[in-house]
Amino acid sequence: MTTDTPTPRTYVVTGAASGIGRATADLLIEQGHRVIGVDRAGSDIDADLASAAGRDAAVARIEELAPDGIHGFVPCAGVAGLTGVDPELVIRVNFFGAVRLLEALQPALARGAADLGSAAVVVISSNSVTCQPGWSADAASACLADDEEAAAKVAKPLEAVHVYPATKAALAYWMRREGVKKEWIGAGIRINAVAPGLIATAMTDQLRADPQLGVFADSYPTAVGRPGQPEEVAQAIAFLVSDASSLVVGTTLFVDGGTDAILHPLQPRGMNVPAIALGIMDKVAGMATKIKAFRAR
Repeated sequence: MTTDTPTPRTYVVTGAASGIGRATADLLIEQGHRVIGVDRAGSDIDADLASAAGRDAAVARIEELAPDGIHGFVPCAGVAGLTGVDPELVIRVNFFGAVRLLEALQPALARGAADLGSAAVVVISSNSVTCQPGWSADAASACLADDEEAAAKVAKPLEAVHVYPATKAALAYWMRREGVKKEWIGAGIRINAVAPGLIATAMTDQLRADPQLGVFADSYPTAVGRPGQPEEVAQAIAFLVSDASSLVVGTTLFVDGGTDAILHPLQPRGMNVPAIALGIMDKVAGMATKIKAFRAR
């Protein structure tokens, strides 16, 4: 029996210096692909994704390194919602650092899709969206309205712990809303998400050391009885960027050892956002789309 060797592809992974990003980059390289890593330091491209200038510099360098296009993008860079963390930073890195880079890389992804027939994106959501109560629907709505400064203003008076799940919810909503449009799947670019649970990374170590939130680090149950490993999340990501998942579009895959299933036996609870908040998000998102179209005239 013969096994087909996958065609080597070029992927961009942010947050590639540690945690899930590092594990994903390592796995893709092990599979024979090329990975362009982006992080604040210690990667192929050093860039501050909290700033527009940093994002622009990262995109320019990616274009230099991959002028023929890229075949996948995995924005793993993120900031934890810990005590004392600037909630505006959480908004800027977790949501806008991912979405703005993705939007800027759409032409490169489209070229990659034209080259090999498809390209794929996996954004990093979180099971905190469905398992952590009390997070800010207003912050998620502000992200989806596509105004970074307004979203940062909404986040500013909040605790970072309530902003982190909001950014992860917004990423999942954005992925599902935008991924079915002509500029994405219509251009051969599939977008999906993974929602990790408690994963043994430096971010989790920081959570355990948090003087206020550390007590909650291991409070959620798992069916497997242990934290996940970054390599396990990387396997799920590698599947979603591969042609093996060619019919998977707009889906969030929980990679949390069963935590969400234990807490919500029948189904995830609508990302834990009240129906009225979802309605507001849809209206705001619709308005933002109309404004963009008007400006493009």
